[in-house]
Amino acid sequence: MEYEKNTWDFLNQFTQARIAIGRTGTSLPTHFLLHFRLEHAKARDAVYSILDKNKIKRDLLPSFTIFDLQTQAQDRLTYLKNPNQGRRLSPTSQELLQKNTNHLLSHEVVFVIADGLSATAVNAHAAPILNQVIPYLQAKKWEVAPICLVEQGRVACADEIAVLLKAKIAVILIGERPGLTAADSMGIYLTFQPSIGTTDERRNCISNIRPEGLTYPLAQAKIVYLLEMIKNKQLSGVALKDEEDLPTADFIKEIM
Repeated sequence: MEYEKNTWDFLNQFTQARIAIGRTGTSLPTHFLLHFRLEHAKARDAVYSILDKNKIKRDLLPSFTIFDLQTQAQDRLTYLKNPNQGRRLSPTSQELLQKNTNHLLSHEVVFVIADGLSATAVNAHAAPILNQVIPYLQAKKWEVAPICLVEQGRVACADEIAVLLKAKIAVILIGERPGLTAADSMGIYLTFQPSIGTTDERRNCISNIRPEGLTYPLAQAKIVYLLEMIKNKQLSGVALKDEEDLPTADFIKEIM
């Protein structure tokens, strides 16, 4: 039996939100109910997905130096139940960075990749973003620290990494909390002069990075725009007024 259509059907071309799904009697059509359950399962799976370090390393440009790190959350259940343990590095990871830090050298920016609440997202989207952004910045003479790949990481783990690597700006690419239409959404947080205990009002966020959301070229251009703003104004977060809604076409071409 075909579901009963309604006058909102045309809106489906503009959004993935569940609108105009029709009905069969007083219930949802079976295929929409099954689709809802599938999307719910994808969201649950994303929360428990595993950071595929080998895939990300293969996808990143071979010229990049990468550090493998772990937070104090040794497993997924600990990560979910004890958020603070996902904000601090394990002693082994702290020691690794301390041993590999040139204390006479500082960096302008460090890029961190962390699983967050959807490793599915960063497994797919982190490398394509950084493969364009980092070479662009290096060509502009930015001092870029080695990439840090963090298991069981939350946003604040990038603050400690920046402190240990003496980086002025921390940029973390992290899996966002999955939604029922977006189990693979990646977010990016940028923080100027981060320190352990930095609070979220000092961060700038770029959200919903995925092919069906904010596309790679737009996200890449937005990162560079914000980094240049942060560097020029020496601040980030609510004090930094983002005057550009979306990057211009010319700016995107320059990034690419």
